[in-house]
Amino acid sequence: MENEERYKHLNKYYKDKFGERTLKICIDGEFSCPNRDGSKGTGGCIFCSEKGSGEHINSANNISEQVKNYFKSYKAKRANKFIAYFQNFTNTYDTVENLKLKYDSALIDDRIVGLEVATRPDCITEEVAKLLKSYTNRYYVCVELGLQTANEKIGQIINRCYTNRDFSEAVSLLNKYGIDVVAHIMIGLPDETHIGISNTVSFLNQHNIQGLKIHSCYIVKNTGLEKLYNDGKYIPLTLEQYLEECTYVLTHINPNIIIHRVSGDAPKDLLVAPSWNIHKKWIINGLDKLLKEKNLFQGMFFSF
Repeated sequence: MENEERYKHLNKYYKDKFGERTLKICIDGEFSCPNRDGSKGTGGCIFCSEKGSGEHINSANNISEQVKNYFKSYKAKRANKFIAYFQNFTNTYDTVENLKLKYDSALIDDRIVGLEVATRPDCITEEVAKLLKSYTNRYYVCVELGLQTANEKIGQIINRCYTNRDFSEAVSLLNKYGIDVVAHIMIGLPDETHIGISNTVSFLNQHNIQGLKIHSCYIVKNTGLEKLYNDGKYIPLTLEQYLEECTYVLTHINPNIIIHRVSGDAPKDLLVAPSWNIHKKWIINGLDKLLKEKNLFQGMFFSF
C-alpha cells in the first residue's frame, strides 16, 4: 500500500474533523513569559529566540489587524476554514480578563473554527482552563504545552524553569475541562541521550494527551544554545541521528495521538546550525522512507 499512513497526520485529522482542509493563522498576542520577566527566570529557554519563535509572524499590527491581513493574503485562498493560533511566547500568561480580550480579538471571522493556544504548563490555572472551556461551544479549542524533555536535569540545562509535575498538573486541568492537549518535545537537546528520549516518551504515554509536536533542536542567533555551540559544549544531531530518534518516538508513542509536526522550522536568516534543518522535505521524506523501509508504524511498540 503505497499511500498507507504510517503515523497520524494533522492535515488528515483536520480534514476528517472539519470536513475540509483547515489552516492555522499564526498570531502574535504580544505576550511575555515568566522565564523572561524574572518571575521564574530570565533569558528564556536556551533555544528560544528573541521573538519567542515568532519570527515568521508580522506582529507590527494588533491582533485583529493580523487576522484581517491574513485573510487579505494569498494564504487565505488555500482553505475555507482556519484556526486562530496564538503561537509565540506564553499565551496564557496574563489576567483572565486580558486573555479574553486577546482571544476575542482574533475570533472575528466566520471562517475561523478553532482556537489554539501555545503556553507553558506552569501557566495553566483553573481560571484559565475555565476561560478556554467557554469557547468550546463554538470553536474547537486546544492547548499546546511545552514539555521538551521528561529529564529534569536536562530541563535545568535548557533553563525551562518548570517541572514535570507542572506538566502533569496542567494536563489534568485541561483534561478536566475537556480541552485537547498537544505536547511539545525536542530531540537533540544538550546532554540528552536516547534513554532520555525513551523516558520522555514513556512519561507522555502516562498522560491523556491528544496531539504531539516533535521538534528538532536547532541553534539560532543570540541564544544560550548558540553560546554553548560556539564554546564547543554542544554538538547538534546529524539528520540521520534525528530521523532515527524521531522514528523511535513515533513507534513507541500512543497510536491514537495526532502528530502535529515532525520537525521545527528555523528562520533561515537566524539559523546557526544544523544546516539540514532548513530542508523540511529532507526531514519529512527521510522519515517516510525510513518508516517504509523498516515497515514501521506509529504506536507499534506502544506500552503503558
